Amino acid sequence: MKRFDSPIPVRPLAVLAAAALASPAAAGAAEDACIPDPAALIAAPPGPDVPLPAELADRLDAALRDALPLAAAPGIIAGVQTAEGRWSAAAGLADPDAGTPMEAGMHTRIGSVTKTFTGTLLMQLAERGDLSLDDTIGSYVEDIPNGDAITLRQLADMTSGLANYTLTDTFWQAFAADPQRVYTPQELLGYAVPASPIFEPGGRFDYSNTNTVLLGLVIEKVTGAPVGDAMRSMIIGPLGLQDTIWPEASPDLPEPYARGFTLQGDDIPPEDPADATFWNPSWGWTAGEMISTLDDLLAYGHALATGQGLLGEAAQAERLASFPEAGGYGIGFGCIGGWLGHTGELPGYNTTLYTHVPSGITVAVQANSDIPSGDCGEMDVLPGNPGGVACASPATRVFAALSEALGHGFARPSAD
Repeated sequence: MKRFDSPIPVRPLAVLAAAALASPAAAGAAEDACIPDPAALIAAPPGPDVPLPAELADRLDAALRDALPLAAAPGIIAGVQTAEGRWSAAAGLADPDAGTPMEAGMHTRIGSVTKTFTGTLLMQLAERGDLSLDDTIGSYVEDIPNGDAITLRQLADMTSGLANYTLTDTFWQAFAADPQRVYTPQELLGYAVPASPIFEPGGRFDYSNTNTVLLGLVIEKVTGAPVGDAMRSMIIGPLGLQDTIWPEASPDLPEPYARGFTLQGDDIPPEDPADATFWNPSWGWTAGEMISTLDDLLAYGHALATGQGLLGEAAQAERLASFPEAGGYGIGFGCIGGWLGHTGELPGYNTTLYTHVPSGITVAVQANSDIPSGDCGEMDVLPGNPGGVACASPATRVFAALSEALGHGFARPSAD
């Protein structure tokens, strides 16, 4: 079965989440903007590095404990940062065969959370005057359908009309035949261009990895250097992220790491998920290639929401105003029901990183599986899959449980 953010032959959770982000009604924000007071969010201080009060920590412990049996993942790492302090926990196994326990601080692949880094670089270059969000992609990359009309802004907010290369049969066949293959960005575009456009620029929202790959090429052209250099010099270094890595198309993971398991692929039986730990992530490039740890994710999540250490106040205010109507997908991230951030999925791994706008609480969850559970229709699930609960990927299920314990419940998109 294939997923990769693909609705063929089923609708995976990444697509469901993206659809919810595109719909203010689904986001549950019919009247108020998702970010009603951008200035307050921009000024929100980072929380102290002290333990949360015992009562709240106990609630979070219980939420993780209750959610874990429903999540189709060997292990979970989770953390919460509030104005009062920090909580973190790890549960389950990082390596089921070896019996290695999951531990906070282990590296995992963060998938599409990478898009938030790419969107941040785009905003930084715009703030410096090196490019404009209203430039067309044709000014930077040749032979893109509607390239003279699609703007960088439309690439960043997923309204370009360019097909998602991970939806194409040609990409899937290549990947399934060799998960270790190294792809260039140009090769990835080669799968998308023949299938594009699927609508006119600005016509509607459609989540497409192609958009973010193109932005990576723009960043390289403007900076004159590999995009990994920009990631390190403009985001990772300034924020002091010690364990966040641009892997340079390498399948390696730094130690300590959690092994990742998936049902994405051809002829993978549900009773024996594939170990995707060292599948090459180059097919995700600037749309999904990065690696991180819990502490770095919590620090970055706060910076992403506030702009602190990344963007000036005016540039961050522009980014926070990029969501359509009351909520949806903006410049490299989404806002749904008061939660701002992104979900990431790569075969074997699932990540959520969100900040609750009114309270400033940041929550990060890492799972070493991307396998859904619950009432998931035709999607492949594990034997013993729990029924009677909403379909959710592992990190999203745990994030939703933690958000409820925090008193700011995150409404998962429906699988119907």
